[in-house]
Amino acid sequence: MADIIQAVEKITEALQDNKGHQIISIDLRKITNRFCDFFVICHGTSSTHVASLADSVEEKLEEINEKPLHIEGKESAQWIIIDYGNIVVHIFQKEQRDYYQLEDFWGDGIKKEFES
Repeated sequence: MADIIQAVEKITEALQDNKGHQIISIDLRKITNRFCDFFVICHGTSSTHVASLADSVEEKLEEINEKPLHIEGKESAQWIIIDYGNIVVHIFQKEQRDYYQLEDFWGDGIKKEFES
């Protein structure tokens, strides 16, 4: 991945442009035993909204020639994971986000909240 900070900015921009809710990034680079450098997390209001948010992230990162390594969850659009290697994007429906509480689980990371 060329510039990880630029990619995180593009992801959050795509989520903001498409009305993602409670957008945060978590910088995991200072945590040992991690499998990526950043999480970006948000939620949508319906399965259609969640799928649209995921599509917008993919489109925005294509602008900087980044393609996901793997995408999971598009069928049900309850929780879509887009894996870019160093960045993993989690787009939830609110109920799933509240249930899994990834922000709390990775609480040792450096969190940054973005305007929704």
